[in-house]
Amino acid sequence: MISQANDKPEALAARSGTLERIKTVGRCLRYLGIRTAVVAVTVLVGVYVAIWVTNLGGYADEQRKQEIDHAIALGMIGVGSLPPEERQAVIEEATQRAYAAADLDRPFFVRSFGYWRDAFTLTLGETRSMSNAAGSNDVLTILLGKLPMTVLLFGVSSVLSFLGGLYIALVLSRRYGTPLDRASTLVVPALAAPPWFHGLFLIVIFASFARLLPFGGLVDAPPPPTTFGYILSILKHMILPVTASILGTMPHAVYANRALFLIHSTEDYVELAKAKGVRPSRLRMRYILRPVLPAVITNFALVSIVSWQAIILTENVFGWPGLGSLLIDAMRADGTSGFAQETAIVIGAVTLFAYLLGVTILFLDVLYVLVDPRISLGSAKRR
Repeated sequence: MISQANDKPEALAARSGTLERIKTVGRCLRYLGIRTAVVAVTVLVGVYVAIWVTNLGGYADEQRKQEIDHAIALGMIGVGSLPPEERQAVIEEATQRAYAAADLDRPFFVRSFGYWRDAFTLTLGETRSMSNAAGSNDVLTILLGKLPMTVLLFGVSSVLSFLGGLYIALVLSRRYGTPLDRASTLVVPALAAPPWFHGLFLIVIFASFARLLPFGGLVDAPPPPTTFGYILSILKHMILPVTASILGTMPHAVYANRALFLIHSTEDYVELAKAKGVRPSRLRMRYILRPVLPAVITNFALVSIVSWQAIILTENVFGWPGLGSLLIDAMRADGTSGFAQETAIVIGAVTLFAYLLGVTILFLDVLYVLVDPRISLGSAKRR
């Protein structure tokens, strides 16, 4: 009887702990679901706006209609012997068939919702003139072929920028008031320029004058015959674009994080830890860095947004074969009418960029919950 009495509280405690863990998992899933829905709505709105901008509010379709009319008029030169009424009827019939084949027989506002659905589900159809190395003109295939290169460049530069910004900010906060710290307050804002701007100078210095690094591209020409040599060639071609991305994003992180570290390094609990003899490395990691991680993640989120926007021109400057270069090429693929012919590529690239930015923001939202216990996920009891 005594054993059963002692086991009962333990069983109740175990059951209570299990229920609490289930509730915590449920709150986490609900929080993640809400954040996912918010990001999805944001992506949907952004993609729809991109569709209108890409098609110039339907003006691009009017230009395509003029091209069709011009082509049909040229084709009717050989049937000039028909009576005017019959000739006009043939032209109108051919024009309507061409409009229907090009999905131009309905108002753009009506068709925009179909474009919206296709873009969101990545059902993008085929290009008009562009193709990949294998000769495929499927838009999604072309985009997915360029996606790994963009993710590689963005991922490496973002991680290095984040870690480097943290380390430099910690070093500067420890040496507040020194000549190095005062010099950084002058140099760091001066470096606050877009990555592509830094890229131009890097190309001139290291590729044109010093001839130490390639001007751009993915690999050497001809490509190395071995896998190891191919990887080394890619890494060599990544040096300049990654450096340009770091120079364009890390100064913002250094300047903001330095201020945060300086503020928290004067807190009472930090002074108390110093008085207790806590090691400097432990003091920086546990008493200074850990409390400011949410704010650091916020700065990193802002830097990531800027990086996604700047990577388009950065890829184009260095000839990096990613989504950014593909987007610029599609916008340049214009015909006699002077507007972008590869609208499917443009919309698809913008949609993928929106997806990547949304996933980045969602990932950072999850990090907020992991590093900051003050963020409430919601509970059954409302205070």
